[in-house]
Amino acid sequence: MRPWPGVLQAFADRLPVSDRTPPLSLREGNTPLVPSVSITRDLPEVELYFKWEGANPTGSFKDRGMVVAVAKAAEAGARAVVCASTGNTAASAAAYAARAGLRCLVVLPEGSVATGKLAQARMHGAVVASVPCSFDQALQLVREASERLHIALVNSLNPYRLEGQKTAAFEILDQLGKPPEAVVLPVGNAGNITAYWRGFSEALPPRHRPRMWGVQAEGAAPIVVGRPVEHPQTVASAIRIGKPASWEGAVRAASESGGRIFAVSDEEILHAQARLAREEGLFVEPASAASVAGLLRLAREGVGIRGAVVAVLTGHGLKDPATAERTPQPVRVEPTVEALASLL
Repeated sequence: MRPWPGVLQAFADRLPVSDRTPPLSLREGNTPLVPSVSITRDLPEVELYFKWEGANPTGSFKDRGMVVAVAKAAEAGARAVVCASTGNTAASAAAYAARAGLRCLVVLPEGSVATGKLAQARMHGAVVASVPCSFDQALQLVREASERLHIALVNSLNPYRLEGQKTAAFEILDQLGKPPEAVVLPVGNAGNITAYWRGFSEALPPRHRPRMWGVQAEGAAPIVVGRPVEHPQTVASAIRIGKPASWEGAVRAASESGGRIFAVSDEEILHAQARLAREEGLFVEPASAASVAGLLRLAREGVGIRGAVVAVLTGHGLKDPATAERTPQPVRVEPTVEALASLL
């Protein structure tokens, strides 16, 4: 079996690349589609799978789009890339910029980024600026910086990002061997649900496309409430966004597919995160667990859920290790087998 080449090479015929595009790769993509062994029991008519995007090189789904965006920036002769980020975009941009030999400038909303993600960006050599503002203000700042400093913006406003992210839809179809009935995703800046719908729309006729269910956190649910949220608040930092850049695309994806976008509480998100870790063996960051929290909410509400359903887990739990502090601390015992036996 030939090694997986990465998104640019594997999906060259479905991406806007040419012979001039650098063959940038960290072997991103080809992430597992993991069947549920426990949570599926709460959904009697559902064949539940998890698209485990935490298996990407920097630990999140962002790598799919970032490899395309950075490769196209290099192709265009950019000397540097810039992004605003709540963490995952920063880590991915910094890694791919390093791989491509470009400088990377990251703008973070002060106090809003998990330590694991910040550590990644710094280790990859990014210049990291922390600014006292919201993510939405930081995004506006980097848009202006991109234009005035002539450096490539690699946030999801960059159309190449969504092109790369749509490849997850192609993989799901290949791995499952059939279209799923529904796909459930966390929604923050809303680029991912927009990209998945683009991928399914390119690959399938209308009647075979899955329903798209997007899940926001109650304290950061601008699409659900129908207006920007000035001070979004949620434990799920990756989706703590008050004015999604791909708002219209997300609404269109839900509407055209027969799905919807709705919100769950932080308590539901943390409960789903704990269940994924303890019952499924998948340690995800809080935002990733929003998809499962949403699926369980739909089941409680009596929404008809049946057939193959894919819950997208967008990022690894080690991105936000502080969440593990809620778990029981190590127990100090004497160094004997009897002491260990007492713990069991």
